[in-house]
Amino acid sequence: MDKRENSIEISKTEFQKIGYQLIDTISEFLDDISGKPVTTSKSPKELQEVLGNASLPKEGKPAEQLLASASKLLFDNSLLNGHPKFFGFITSSAAPIGALADLLAASVNPNVGGQILSPIATEIEKQTIKWLAEFIGVSPNYGGVLVSGGNMANFTAFLAARTAKAPKDLKEKGLSNNSKQLISYCSKSTHTWIDKAAILFGHGSDSIRWIPTDDSNKMNTQTLEQTIKEDIAQGHQPFMVVGTAGDVSTGVVDNLEAIAAICKTNDLWFHIDGAYGIPAAVIPELKELFNGVEEADSIALDPHKWLYSPLEAGCTLVKNPKHLIETYSSHPEYYNFSLTEEGGSLNYFEYGLQNSRGFRALKVWLALQQIGSDGYVKLISEDIALSKYFAELADKHSELEAVTQNLSIATLRYIPKNLDLVGEERTEYLNTLNETLVTKLQEGGELFLSNAIVKEHYCMRACIVNFRTTKKDIEECIEIIVKAGCEIHKLLIQQ
Repeated sequence: MDKRENSIEISKTEFQKIGYQLIDTISEFLDDISGKPVTTSKSPKELQEVLGNASLPKEGKPAEQLLASASKLLFDNSLLNGHPKFFGFITSSAAPIGALADLLAASVNPNVGGQILSPIATEIEKQTIKWLAEFIGVSPNYGGVLVSGGNMANFTAFLAARTAKAPKDLKEKGLSNNSKQLISYCSKSTHTWIDKAAILFGHGSDSIRWIPTDDSNKMNTQTLEQTIKEDIAQGHQPFMVVGTAGDVSTGVVDNLEAIAAICKTNDLWFHIDGAYGIPAAVIPELKELFNGVEEADSIALDPHKWLYSPLEAGCTLVKNPKHLIETYSSHPEYYNFSLTEEGGSLNYFEYGLQNSRGFRALKVWLALQQIGSDGYVKLISEDIALSKYFAELADKHSELEAVTQNLSIATLRYIPKNLDLVGEERTEYLNTLNETLVTKLQEGGELFLSNAIVKEHYCMRACIVNFRTTKKDIEECIEIIVKAGCEIHKLLIQQ
């Protein structure tokens, strides 16, 4: 038998036909995305009915039929984060070249865990890491690895920090053998990944010191310094401080330079969670805001946030990549991944938690070349300007209050005219009103916002990392918010 007959193979002619049809369908979808609802109005039960509850099929179906039905299913029943009025959480509108890159990557299907399994893919990921370091203004000698997103990028750095700063017998003896508790420090506005890391990696949530923020929502570095001294006096072992470059609620950037100095004085690992905000360091006018980034021992950033990559694409950068190898390298007898010294090759399974790894780097690598650093400066600057415009319009409107605006995140509240409540009763009512409003807007399909709690006030939160958004979209959103807010206020007052 020269060739196996099976239902999994697709002939060249059929692949071309189906592929062209799919690309045409996707092109139409992207061209018309602004005319679609931002999200489906269907409930989980309704979506289950659309999907059906058939058992696993015994007989196969034609690929052309399956892709046509899957396209319709997705286009008609998804939240479209590529929609120009999507401002929720921190998921960007994805660069179309990323979709083509994922098709190409899946076609070659390299396993970018070992160099021998992914010769050119490994080199592309290395170059991507170098370019990302250059992009944010740190040395291109930083090493790193692409991961699924912010949680994994921060986890990867957390474990490297622990290996670097904990007793050298940690791998053999574990945490329980250390008489001193390993302590990490972060501001109260830090993303919940730090809590997960402390729990999942055996430190316990009590090992985290949540440092208060100042009036501008930055970490209070005086309190940080004092807390470290107190922990040392009590016999604990501080090992890591997390600075935030763009917190998820309001976009604030900590005083990274001051945190770096404290870490240097106390021989602590300085990690920056820049999953959202660190790409803004590419803008010349914002360089000063990110002073100190070059002192970081590790940095987390997510290309699928403000570099407009499709999911999944996170990244951990480490100043001395040997710390990654010391943390993650393992060589069981069934591994035969020898390396050539020529060209400084590496096996990415030694840089992180995964052994089998997809080719995440390709979509990031291609977008960096298609857009270029100048193109990113323009796009990111425009997102920031649109966020400021959102806050300005809210501030001018008699029924809206602009609360904060940092980087590309604006927070605001709906406040009805002639609301005669005062004190705690007023605060409680406005919190209920704005929480209900966020839910209504998310379900309505006209726009999509998320929320933030700012000084005990429940706020709407718009994060603009979207190259399709225009000033007209912002103006229309203001009208949509006020109209929905007015309707909810009338209902709540009646109740």
